[in-house]
Amino acid sequence: MATEVLMPRQGQSVESCIIVGWKVKEGDTVAEGQALCEVETDKATFEVPAPAAGTILGVFYADGADVPVLKVIAAIGTAGEDISALRPQESGVKSQESEVSTSVSAPKVEEKILTPDSRPLTSGMSTGISPRARSLASAKGVDASILSGSGPDGRVIERDVQAALAGQAPLSPAARAKLAALPTLGSGIGGRILASDIQVQSATPAPITPLAPAAPVVSYSEETMGALKETIVKGVRKVVAARMLSSMQTTAQLTMHTSADARAILAARKQFKDSADKGGVTINDLVLYAVAQTLVNFPELNAYWLGDKLVQFENVHLGFAVDTPRGLMVPVIRFANKLSLEEISAEAKRLGSACINGTIDPDALKGGTFTVTNLGAAGIEMFTPVLNAPEVGILGLCSVQPKPVMKKDGGVEFIPHMGLSITFNHCATDGAPAGRFLAAMRETLAGLKF
Repeated sequence: MATEVLMPRQGQSVESCIIVGWKVKEGDTVAEGQALCEVETDKATFEVPAPAAGTILGVFYADGADVPVLKVIAAIGTAGEDISALRPQESGVKSQESEVSTSVSAPKVEEKILTPDSRPLTSGMSTGISPRARSLASAKGVDASILSGSGPDGRVIERDVQAALAGQAPLSPAARAKLAALPTLGSGIGGRILASDIQVQSATPAPITPLAPAAPVVSYSEETMGALKETIVKGVRKVVAARMLSSMQTTAQLTMHTSADARAILAARKQFKDSADKGGVTINDLVLYAVAQTLVNFPELNAYWLGDKLVQFENVHLGFAVDTPRGLMVPVIRFANKLSLEEISAEAKRLGSACINGTIDPDALKGGTFTVTNLGAAGIEMFTPVLNAPEVGILGLCSVQPKPVMKKDGGVEFIPHMGLSITFNHCATDGAPAGRFLAAMRETLAGLKF
């Protein structure tokens, strides 16, 4: 009997994966564990291994297809076996590339979606939305709940949002806010939205949905500008771009800079480097440990800003930025305030390596309450980190530089200092708590002893 190849579930939060590319084709002979294809979530890229040895009897989805998890994507068995029972009904789904190319001919979204009494009921809508479609809809201010999905089982996928954008007349921020304020169901017959429903709803000001700026229109060619490389933005890079833009549009970000005496942390690093069993502890690990121990005393910064409420956490779930070939990722060290330095160091290495290798569990990239990002190795002396919303704060680590310090006798001494840059959401907290946190970090780093 033929063996199913399922789209794996990479974390509980992942609903679907994009097939980046197949490494095999129908008729190929494969060994158990051999990589069949590469798939991508909105956070990372993974390989799908062969669950059994045999012949590839069928490949049911093309490169670029957005496939729900646990769907059968291929079949392995003995040449000549009947696999009709394994073939999904939607196996003819076109690849993502063909979706994009045909989106221009897709029916335009009728303007009636902008009028209250013609808005469809959600009960007749799609059965879900893919992560890529949700990200695009959020970035462009599209209400995905009113879209009809063309994906498997009526799922709203990226091309549906693109089609809506192509057919939708431009809206001003005020108009979009009014549209967002409309109720989903009205008090009329069959849920029809009446004028009285709109009046009641409008009594509460609707939030203004941030709008992504239009991409600049430019002209370029190899004939006039020489050799160039054009890359379609997708995957992790596309997610990072959308989140950074959303962060800047929805939060009041303020950055403050200071520096901390680095003699103790440099001495600790040397001590561990010379140690046979703790040589792997880095300066970044030491700072992560210091942040976790200090942040518990500053709940204003170990928090989420959710617009109408502030959620403060007793424990520190510490995110740290990792530079990968696919873009920036932020894995989370859970309950970092309860871990020893050695435990934080080991966890940071495990998570960082998984991000770089593309094997990170997507669930390990969510749930952080505060983030640390380090540009010290690049020689950066100060910078402006961008908040990882809805987190209230993010700490940037900078390079260690000699700083002149006045001595008691009036002389000047050059002491190595590490730059610290904190960005915080001024909607959630003020400069004084952030300043006190920086002061506490200076004391913690200056007094590190192991």
